[in-house]
Amino acid sequence: MKSLVHCVLRAATLALTLTGASAYAQNAICYNCPPEWADWGTQLRAIKKATGITVPADNKNSGQSLASIAAEKGNPVADVVYYGVTFGIQAAQDGLVQNYKPQHWDQIPAGMKDPDGKWFAIHSGTLGLMVNVDALDGKPVPRSWADLLKPEYKGMVGYLDPASAFVGYVGAVAINRALGGTPDNFDPALKWFKDMKANQPIVPKQTAYARVLSGEIPILIDYDFNAYRAKYKDHSNVEFVIPAEGTIAVPYVMSLVANAPHADNGKKVLDFTLSDEGQAIWANAFLRPVRPEAMSAEAQKKFLPEAEYARAGTVDYVKMAEGQRAFSQRYAKEVN
Repeated sequence: MKSLVHCVLRAATLALTLTGASAYAQNAICYNCPPEWADWGTQLRAIKKATGITVPADNKNSGQSLASIAAEKGNPVADVVYYGVTFGIQAAQDGLVQNYKPQHWDQIPAGMKDPDGKWFAIHSGTLGLMVNVDALDGKPVPRSWADLLKPEYKGMVGYLDPASAFVGYVGAVAINRALGGTPDNFDPALKWFKDMKANQPIVPKQTAYARVLSGEIPILIDYDFNAYRAKYKDHSNVEFVIPAEGTIAVPYVMSLVANAPHADNGKKVLDFTLSDEGQAIWANAFLRPVRPEAMSAEAQKKFLPEAEYARAGTVDYVKMAEGQRAFSQRYAKEVN
């Protein structure tokens, strides 16, 4: 009798183990896939429905994700990772990710992907001015980087710290390019920030979205998708402006982690993010999909016209990444 019970228990344990293993095999771990950011919540549900693969939400940011895959290099946990382009470049240089060219690879523009597939863009954000029109107290909406230096906007302009926050550094690169600088010459941007000090800018250390909606920061140098979210989701009187002198678009990229424990599942996840359905989800969250043909006409109406976006160029993102530390050091010394 004991032998029979023992056999039944062993069979049950084995069944549970196999069931658990099967379920685990249907998972893929993504670092930095927070449900509230870029509507990853909808994306993860769509991945589950289309592929059967469960991808748990993850609230790391780009820097934390890079640090995690570096710390876990000898025993990887994540299968895929999502981050700002400079972090993807760093991960590739450090040997933390592997080559994979997903479906629709050929439709990703050059410059928006590593030639070998170590990282590739899935969508992008364009930097500009997020303006709470009501908080301007009747002043005109600024239309250029030069406008922000005018005394009438004193104490009204905000931007994240260019020496420490990625979006702050993106702002510096955009301003520098617009004012005639190069990746090797940040003098124009540094002069602009020095001049801006007379206007008493607001320089928060963390995201300032709520402070714009409240009117505490009437003008914030930020991405287009945050401005559109404020306008169409939170129904605030917010306008997005692409400065007259120009700006840059910055890709958000994904990679397949080196020696990923569920690489096949990870590849399916990456394929889906570039599918028509996956790209449409990004567009509906106000991010410009890397495959614009996947954007619906309804979503397109919520973006500024293409003639406005013509002023948003790209840069050499590898050089952008390489120059970040040197710029931060100069900014801390010359501006702060």
